[in-house]
Amino acid sequence: MIIFFDDRPFRIVRTNQLSTAETAHFDHIIDLRLEKLQKQELTGHILFLNTTAAAAIQVIGIIEKQFPQELLSVTMATREKSDVEEKIKGLYKVIKASGGVVVKDGKWLLMFRRKIWDLPKGKLDKGENSQQAALREIQEETGVKVKVKGKICTTWHTYTLNNNRILKRTKWFLCDCIDDTKLMPQAEEQIEKLEWFTQSEAKTILINSYSSIRYVVDSLKKQQGAKENRA
Repeated sequence: MIIFFDDRPFRIVRTNQLSTAETAHFDHIIDLRLEKLQKQELTGHILFLNTTAAAAIQVIGIIEKQFPQELLSVTMATREKSDVEEKIKGLYKVIKASGGVVVKDGKWLLMFRRKIWDLPKGKLDKGENSQQAALREIQEETGVKVKVKGKICTTWHTYTLNNNRILKRTKWFLCDCIDDTKLMPQAEEQIEKLEWFTQSEAKTILINSYSSIRYVVDSLKKQQGAKENRA
């Protein structure tokens, strides 16, 4: 599970999933069985070992009260992954959404909204499943008809709405373009323009985007690379 707080990634992983190569990239490694959590330690890229649900909630409480600007990412390694995730979800009202990376002739469709490059996405309507919502949202926001080719990943991010703590779950799908003759940015959603980019162009363009969107694109690239290696 990966949650974005203020666009910084907060990962929850099983302890046995961590490799030696991964742990070498952290600025701080803190064993919560041996050390008491200190707010001043929330800087750079942090790995917490032996994380409990209580410890995870404590960290979230600290960063939501006053987000440490020096904090870049948090990874929590735990033997109780499901319990930690459920306790975190219980802090919020969960809203479900879905979106997609639309592909045509090897190019990806990106949209420019509120001065940021983004991907089409939106909340599920009543009675919809995630794939149905992705198809509808893509067509509403871009005018493009698509078909779902496969799932990419799931992201979570937090925000506050009317004093309510919201945790939005977004399922992302790889979609093939069926018809883009009615390509048109949805003005009601403040979408200013739509453009097709090659993968190399998208990498540059998405510098002006959100970490969560770059995570989706990186996940797709890894999937494609894995398929090429198997071929």
